[in-house]
Amino acid sequence: MKKCFYVTTAKWTIDEYHRMIAAGILDDRRMELLKGEIVEIFAEGEPHAYFSSEAGEYLIQLLGNRATVRPSKPITLPNNSEPEPDIAVVKRLGREYLEHHPYPENIFWLIEYSDSSLDKDLQIKTKVYAEVDIPEYWVVNLRKRQVIVFPDPQDGEYASKITLTTGTIYPQAFPDLAIPVSSIVNIYK
Repeated sequence: MKKCFYVTTAKWTIDEYHRMIAAGILDDRRMELLKGEIVEIFAEGEPHAYFSSEAGEYLIQLLGNRATVRPSKPITLPNNSEPEPDIAVVKRLGREYLEHHPYPENIFWLIEYSDSSLDKDLQIKTKVYAEVDIPEYWVVNLRKRQVIVFPDPQDGEYASKITLTTGTIYPQAFPDLAIPVSSIVNIYK
């Protein structure tokens, strides 16, 4: 008779994750918490680092005092997730961020630059962000030089998906802003 073994993954809360960080357990590794699971963050290749840095600087200039652009910093979500999106465009809460990372209600939109992390960003993170009603999520597919825009979270999923290689994006939070796709993925082509 064959024995069946079941594997159960240990789930972590945000508080437990923070205690591990404070204790130095994760010091030598780049990690993020996604739905209670600690996931390693892929190393950034040169294109990833270049495009996310340039787009971050562009958005800082474009948005001015209307929002804060946080590059590669944690956000805290109520589904036991604390991801570190490449760019988080958030409300300007100043010193309040000394007490906590941005919560969903503080976030205008998120951007992930993806090459080796494309599957994770399109499948796992899309669900993580939609579940907590992040209003807008952009995935920049570096392989195809395209921006995939996910607006309108509904019932734990995004209602639509728009794939752009050219043209202009008007973020939901700032519909008066015209952001050329080239400023996000084909910077100084």
